[in-house]
Amino acid sequence: MAATADRPLSIDLAPTDRIAVIAGGGDLPRELVRGLTAAGRPPFVIVVGGEDRAGLTDGDHTVLELEEYGRLLPVLRAARATHVVMAGSVSRRPRLRAIRFSLGLLKLLPGIVRGLGRGDDALLRVVVSHIEAAGIKVVGSHQILPDILAGPGALTRTRPAAAHQAGIAAGLAAARAIGALDIGQAAVAVGRRVVAVEGVEGTAGMLARVRDLRASGRISMPGGVLVKCAKPGQELRADLPAIGPDTVAQVHEAGLAGIAVEAGRAIVLRQADVIATADRLGLFVVGIDGPAS
Repeated sequence: MAATADRPLSIDLAPTDRIAVIAGGGDLPRELVRGLTAAGRPPFVIVVGGEDRAGLTDGDHTVLELEEYGRLLPVLRAARATHVVMAGSVSRRPRLRAIRFSLGLLKLLPGIVRGLGRGDDALLRVVVSHIEAAGIKVVGSHQILPDILAGPGALTRTRPAAAHQAGIAAGLAAARAIGALDIGQAAVAVGRRVVAVEGVEGTAGMLARVRDLRASGRISMPGGVLVKCAKPGQELRADLPAIGPDTVAQVHEAGLAGIAVEAGRAIVLRQADVIATADRLGLFVVGIDGPAS
């Protein structure tokens, strides 16, 4: 549900404050732009080069290639941005040899190299620290539109059966384990067995793998569950796990019975469509409690 003029944003803003959205791929940046605009706070949008621009370039915006990261702060200052929200996926990493370095960016280079060598969360922490050191506040998408977070319990008519609980527990443990290594945020369990964990290919790639494994007979037991949760100690303002209608369709194609996401720490994009699609396909979507970080 988007913010409206009658239903204000969840963060306090002064009349002169302005939010900039650094927009990657997927539906989340568009939901944020629509919500902010509806609330009378049209944002300045920085579209990450190479990502889908649909619905992001109608208002005040610019396109910034990953290798032009050194221009980020000057662009934000020129737009008079006081707050930044980072939303959406980025399909590739910057090419270090092609980065246009400034003096300030050279000082940041060791952190960027370490982040590139470790994982997404490590790199995002470097970016967040760089922006906030310039006096610009970084906020999470869920801090602007809190209704995009998954709530506890079943969202759908179909609920997980008792037989699914062991798979949910196994998938959650696996997702937390790879999250602690800054690898991914999701796992698939069939019965009590974890059959796939998320890598750099993302959730869609993992689900395609599960679909192919089932088609080849490597996974013979019916059903199973996709589990997504935040990484332990994750920078929650930048990369919360998310699902959307496409995820539901991919779960169905993989022969799974449903989805479990961490309540309060996972985003459900286009929630009405997620519920309608899952109900039509007979799948469950449920918000679960995750272990304490």
